[in-house]
Amino acid sequence: DPPQSLKTLAFNAPDGQAMTIADRAGKTLLVNLWATWCAPCRAEMPALDALQKELGSEKFEVIAVNVDAGDDAKPKKFLADTGVESLGYYRDNTMAAFEELKTRGLALGLPVTLLVDGEGCLLAHMNGPAEWSSDDARKLIGAALGG
Repeated sequence: DPPQSLKTLAFNAPDGQAMTIADRAGKTLLVNLWATWCAPCRAEMPALDALQKELGSEKFEVIAVNVDAGDDAKPKKFLADTGVESLGYYRDNTMAAFEELKTRGLALGLPVTLLVDGEGCLLAHMNGPAEWSSDDARKLIGAALGG
């Protein structure tokens, strides 16, 4: 596949302000779109949280973007109830980010996860859940970081 830039993929930062992937330039990102109504999404959140806790740094961040419609109450309650503490609260209640990824052939459903380099280029994408705190996941992130 030809390289794809995701620099313009937009959602809200933890402070509620609009942002894009370009705002994290220089960092390798694991971007995951999830919803509270998606059982596989819910199941993988603790592993994403563990990956961020273990490997999150100036060079790497897990960005889990909630795409539930409506206000923040339900997704924030879900994160609190499941003990997610290391992930920032990224949000796109319009589902525009998901629709853009779907149009580009990168998303079929939820969850969808994208590995993005420091220049905003897509390295890999995956539809469906994964065990993000596994040895294989750590090796994947290590390889993306050049280690």
